[in-house]
Amino acid sequence: MSILNHKSIFTSMLQNGPFSVGESPPLAHPFSMETKAWVRSIHDDPLMRTKYRSVRNQIFDFLDINSFDEILTLIHDTELRGRAASRGRLLLGNMFAIEGIPELIIHHLRDYARTADDVINSLRAKVLSPYSSHVETTNEIETTSDPVDLLLIIFDERFHRKARFEAKRKLMLMGLAGSIDQRERETAIEDNFADFLHFLNLSIWSPSLKIGELEICYLYSRHNPDDFSCTRVSVLDEQEALKITPGTGEKLTLIKRRRFHDRSGEVPIYVTIRKKPPAAKVLKLLRKNEKNPATAVDDELGLMAVLNSTGEVKRFLRHLTRNAVRANSFITLEDISDTLTGGSYNSTATGSSAKTPMLKFFARLGGMRVEFIIHTNQSYLNYIYQREVAHDEYEVKRIFDTGVAEFLFPSDIYHLDMETIRNRQISRFRKQIEEY
Repeated sequence: MSILNHKSIFTSMLQNGPFSVGESPPLAHPFSMETKAWVRSIHDDPLMRTKYRSVRNQIFDFLDINSFDEILTLIHDTELRGRAASRGRLLLGNMFAIEGIPELIIHHLRDYARTADDVINSLRAKVLSPYSSHVETTNEIETTSDPVDLLLIIFDERFHRKARFEAKRKLMLMGLAGSIDQRERETAIEDNFADFLHFLNLSIWSPSLKIGELEICYLYSRHNPDDFSCTRVSVLDEQEALKITPGTGEKLTLIKRRRFHDRSGEVPIYVTIRKKPPAAKVLKLLRKNEKNPATAVDDELGLMAVLNSTGEVKRFLRHLTRNAVRANSFITLEDISDTLTGGSYNSTATGSSAKTPMLKFFARLGGMRVEFIIHTNQSYLNYIYQREVAHDEYEVKRIFDTGVAEFLFPSDIYHLDMETIRNRQISRFRKQIEEY
């Protein structure tokens, strides 16, 4: 289901629904024309009426009030507002299972606020970079981290409509960040990540190199002018690469490789290991129209590897499984998809391409479940350069085609045509890939 659908799990954020942020705060008199029109808009929708009651009751319970009229008192009474903020922090601390002194709860809430800001700033930095100033968060909202303050801003007529929407958006993003943090604490993801790195250094990578030592080399590739797929690739060392000036349809790509040692000798391998940051997890929840990170974020730990050939890919897999057992952990490979050798892969992710060749699976070992994506040199170059496949294009498509861009930056507030921006950004990334 689209995040922009009225049955979306995030209905209260939609600007084309009954919870939209208008020119004035939603504190109109019960018998005013605005209120009557609003009641008519949800009269024939039982689900929307239920959602309204739920949201209203949550606001009243969180602020410890009985009517919207009492919100005005909280806005202007500093003492009452302070008591509401302290109570609200305690409630949220219990909801997210944060145990400890009030200062610890404040620390976590500030982290959630930073994550909410990081979500917006990450989009400003790349996918929406030419429009960064258009979607910049209002200063007063970016510097506010207390949930009660943000909630009251939504109802404060002194704040502009854009600021009030951004306060509501930040509250929603903070809620997702809190769910993710709780999930990470429950699953000990930080410890798992450290254990995974220790396992790789101890049991997988060659002892002939020091921990963190990388060998610099370059992939010198030629690309098809029709779709910019890789047609030929060779591996060069630093000195050889210095003598090369790529021409039209050619790329020189830096990779820093480790090595693993199996029975047949040393094998070079480029590896990038990642723990998905909280802001990326929040965006994934939005793309999937989910609030539960346990069901929507299954790739918290990941490794992408690039080897010279499919034969070396098979050697790496055998090396991985054999050495996991030697490290006293059986390993199973789950959800395997292999398009490196001609198989088919039908991704359900919006914006992804079935043309992407890779070996993808989840490895369960040592109490962890780690996503592995494995490429050959050629498939890796297609992954970063080929038209309709390149990851930069995929990032644009999945943000726009899932409706997340319009959801976070609705056109009636930011005055941006997201369909036009989508196409411009894909063209922009294609030009950067093919001409530079």
